[in-house]
Amino acid sequence: MKRSSRALRRQRHYGRMHRAGGLNLVSLMDIFTILVFFLMVNSSDVKVLKTNTDLPLPASSADQLAAESLTVEVKGRAILIDGRQVADLKVTEGEGPDGGVAPEGLDALAAALASRREQQGEIPDAGLPVTVLAGKDTEYKLLRQVLQTCVDQQFRQVRLAVKPLEVAAHG
Repeated sequence: MKRSSRALRRQRHYGRMHRAGGLNLVSLMDIFTILVFFLMVNSSDVKVLKTNTDLPLPASSADQLAAESLTVEVKGRAILIDGRQVADLKVTEGEGPDGGVAPEGLDALAAALASRREQQGEIPDAGLPVTVLAGKDTEYKLLRQVLQTCVDQQFRQVRLAVKPLEVAAHG
C-alpha cells in the first residue's frame, strides 16, 4: 500500500522526535579541560614551607603567607641552609661573651650565607630575605646569634617560620 506524502512526513517527524537523545562529549570535555586549567592556575597561591615533622614550630596568630626565600633551619646543634648542613654548633657554658655558640659554627654559617649573597648579585637597600626555621625548644641565645649572623651577611629581611594557631590546635 502506497502512503501519502502527509503520512510519510508524519512518520519522519515522529521518528525524529521519539528517538533516544545523545550526549555531546566534545563540549563536556571542553568544560572539564577549562576547569582543570583553572584549578591548576589558582592552586599556586598556597605557600607551604618544606619542613620536617620532627621540628616542632612555635604557634602564632600570624596571618601572612610564607614567601619564597633562602631557608635557614636550626635543628638541634646543626644549621641547614635549604636542606644542606653547613654548620655544626658547639655550645659553651656560661654567661656573657664566653657563653653561647662557639665562633667556629657561626663562621661556617657566615661563609655559607656570604656565598649565597654573592650569587644574588645586586643587594637591595632593605637587604636580602631569609626565613629561619627553629623549633620551639631552641635556646634564645642560639637563635639570637643565628639571626645576628644573617643580618651581618646582608640578609636583613628575616622571617621566622611558625605554625598557625588553628593548625597547632588541631594538629
